[in-house]
Order: sequence, then C-alpha cells, then structure tokens
Amino acid sequence: MKFTKLQGLGNDFLIIPVGDVKRLKSPEKLAQTICERHYGAGADGVVFVAATSHDEAEFASRIFNADGSEAEISGNGTRCVAAYFYYQGLWSEPAIRIATIAGVKTGRLVRRDRRRFDFEFAMGKPKLASAEIPMHLDESLERVVSYPLIMGGDLQEITCTSMGNPHCSVFVSRLEEFNIDELGSLLEHHPAFPFRTNVEFVQVNSRDEIAVRFWERGVGRTLSSGTGSCGAAIAAMLNGYTERAVSVKTPGGTLQVVWQDDDTVNLTGSAEVIYEGVWLDESV
Repeated sequence: MKFTKLQGLGNDFLIIPVGDVKRLKSPEKLAQTICERHYGAGADGVVFVAATSHDEAEFASRIFNADGSEAEISGNGTRCVAAYFYYQGLWSEPAIRIATIAGVKTGRLVRRDRRRFDFEFAMGKPKLASAEIPMHLDESLERVVSYPLIMGGDLQEITCTSMGNPHCSVFVSRLEEFNIDELGSLLEHHPAFPFRTNVEFVQVNSRDEIAVRFWERGVGRTLSSGTGSCGAAIAAMLNGYTERAVSVKTPGGTLQVVWQDDDTVNLTGSAEVIYEGVWLDESV
C-alpha cells in the first residue's frame, strides 16, 4: 500500500489514496498501527483520499487520528491533502475543493516552492452555541465565552467554538508556566464534551498576534493545528483580546487566521511533501 507523508507546520499526516473513502477496510486499526512513532511510519494522523463525483468538490477525504478515532476535519490535514494532489500532478487549477465530514473546504494555492505549498483555505463559519459545539451544560448558551467549567474542586475559565470539530481555549499569561499535558488531557475527556474536545492554550502577544500550544483530541501534544489555530483566534476575538485578523504563532510555525465580515474564517499556511513510502504490513 503506497502512502505519502506531508507536514503542515510540524503537524504530520500520511496520505493514502483509495478508490472510495466511504469503503475502507479497518481504517481505525491501520491508523493506530501506521501512525506509531517507533514501530510504524509515524504521524499525527492518516488521511484517506479519492477523486469524487460530488457536485461541489473534486476530491474527498477522511481523516483518522493516531489513536484510531475519526476526526470531522483537520485544517492542517486538509491543506496537506491539497498539497498532495498538486504534487502528484492530479490537480493544477488555482483553487481546489475537498469534501470532509465537516463539509466541503475550498483552498486557493498562494505559492509553490518545489515540495512546499502555501494555501488559503475557506474553513466555513464557526459554531458558537453550546449545543452546536457540542457541550453538555446546565443551560444552553448562545456563546461559550469565559465560561467557568468545574474540574474537580476547581474552576477553569474556557471559551469554546466549533470549526466542524470541537475546540476549547484556555488563556494563560505565560505558556511556559502552564502544565499543558495534564490540563489538556483533563479537558479533552471532561464530561461537558460528549465527543471529547481539542484544547488550545493561548497567550495573547498583541492585538494581532497570539501564541498557542495544542492538545489534540486522539493525538495529544502536536506542534500545530489548523482548526485549533482558528478556534484559538476566534476565542481571542470573542473575548476582545485581538482584532479579527491575527497571526497564530505555533511551535511549528505561523498561521494566519481572518474572521471575515460575512462570518467565514480563512486560514493561510503551508504544507510540505516529505517522502513517499510503501506499507508492507498486510495484516491491516
């Protein structure tokens, strides 16, 4: 089975072409096995891709996290999928449309430098209501902003959004002084989130820049997250900390997030092809 490894700001994915993304053999088991860092190819996730007859998209995709769970959408992963199709010579138009569980996402190729591609992707409108994220709260909220979430005997203020997948943002004064692993895991599995959640730890640097660390659902710590950067940026905007266009500084690099006047979110960043390989384990 052939695969191609790509990375989007250190968030790495294995792209596997298939005939039909709706008909996959044991994708959960394969994701767990091939994503393993020591005994597999190593990645944050696997994306199965195929051409589609969908009226609104040229290609279809399904993404599975390293723990085998399926994700609705990945901003970095979808950008890597786009780079894969351009790199393989399967697409050459200025824009590309990719179907995901969270809907069709349209990307515009900004520039190419050999194996590196920069895209601006329209990520759609964020969902802000607790029922749409979704969250289980004592009362439904139109916006979950600076919400005091009970964790054991403590309260943790959180701001939550959905970019087709759930996000929980925590604002900190200094990222280096925060126990991201412990709180990230606790928030991911908190009963308030029926399908678990992605967690972003956000440090506001200025009105147009934030720094973020990520705890991704089904993966753990990652160097970057596309939808996580969107969720963190929107959370900063909802709290009045920033303008509606921000640079998101991640350990893997910088992403640009713009929450436009029509309520849609644009995400701009890079994706790079790393290597091609053949998976020899026929048991999965």
